[in-house]
Amino acid sequence: MSEPHRGRPDGGRAITGSGRSAAESRPPTPSRGASADAVLIGDAMTGGYGRGADILHECTISVDAGEIAVIVGPNGAGKSTAMKAVFGMLDLRQGAVRLKGEDITALKPQERVAKGMAFVPQTANVFTSLTVEENLEMGAFLRRDDIRRTMEQVYDLFPILRDKRRQPAGELSGGQRQQVAVGRALMTEPEVLMLDEPTAGVSPIVMDELFDRIIEVARTGISILMVEQNARQALSIADTGFVLVQGANAFTGTGKELLADPDVRKSFLGG
Repeated sequence: MSEPHRGRPDGGRAITGSGRSAAESRPPTPSRGASADAVLIGDAMTGGYGRGADILHECTISVDAGEIAVIVGPNGAGKSTAMKAVFGMLDLRQGAVRLKGEDITALKPQERVAKGMAFVPQTANVFTSLTVEENLEMGAFLRRDDIRRTMEQVYDLFPILRDKRRQPAGELSGGQRQQVAVGRALMTEPEVLMLDEPTAGVSPIVMDELFDRIIEVARTGISILMVEQNARQALSIADTGFVLVQGANAFTGTGKELLADPDVRKSFLGG
């Protein structure tokens, strides 16, 4: 299993880098808590869509600086809803979202992007009629500086995108489109990158490659918060895992601890 991540000591936000150290042990007992060092936290969130029933019930998820946090659980557990709540895509009836200690609960998604958050949805996450390079340029729409260095870093991270930079994104494979979507999000130079089911519909080989690239991004100091159906694989690269059941926290711990916990294995990982 990969070692847990730590951010770069110089606080840099380049897309390439290296270096991680072991995370402190956190027992995988039923928990609603989150690390005091969280760069992003959705704290005790309760809410749903519109005037419908609540989907989240005092749900707490968070990610520390330069680490990977994954949200797993059965179908209908509220995983993607929790992610969208953190990004401001639904109104909370209770709870709060804080980024670097600042309460951003009332901010719209685009305002959260300006604060340093980036969100990659599961579907419809590229402009299919635009080329790969044009998609990346769209990701930098808020920036007023020279974006060429960041674009080269994206191409270094995903070499196939350099080869296909003049090709419409709609002509790419599913795995390549996911790389475009992640690359476009990285063009905003985020401090927190949020991924909703990044390996959905891709082959096992492509899934492994995407997970490798996610690890590389986290090694640069960018925090990763990810929803993933492939729970075992996601927990194997996670510093922290949140297991949700019916919109509430069931277990919280390091990825390694959750993989080893017999209750988690029996209920959510197939034994």
